[in-house]
Amino acid sequence: MIIRRVMSVAASPSFPITQSITSKLKEALDPVYLDVINESHMHNVPKNSETHFKVVVVSEEFVKTKSLIARHRLVNATLQDELTGSVHALSIVAKTPSQWNDMQAKGDKIMSSPSCRGGDGSLPSDN
Repeated sequence: MIIRRVMSVAASPSFPITQSITSKLKEALDPVYLDVINESHMHNVPKNSETHFKVVVVSEEFVKTKSLIARHRLVNATLQDELTGSVHALSIVAKTPSQWNDMQAKGDKIMSSPSCRGGDGSLPSDN
């Protein structure tokens, strides 16, 4: 099965962090599939924030980077500036094309992230 090259992101100048994440992952990993999902709306942050993300990355690069922790380290290193800046949380799904094809063939889906549980309480309340 051949994977078609898909980039599913809402990157625009009004969302510079999303755009930066997308651009850096494309350049570093040449993904055959990339989905950058801004999950900030699921957390106690101002509207249109860019603080919580999930990235689904399918790349041949992960064939030689076999362990899951090594793949995550590679993505984290690629996004070091964002992670030391405004990005508070990053969920990573990193698959090889073969793993992705197997998932698709079985009808497996990427799990949704859980809703925010209130964080650490450091944000001011609305009361």
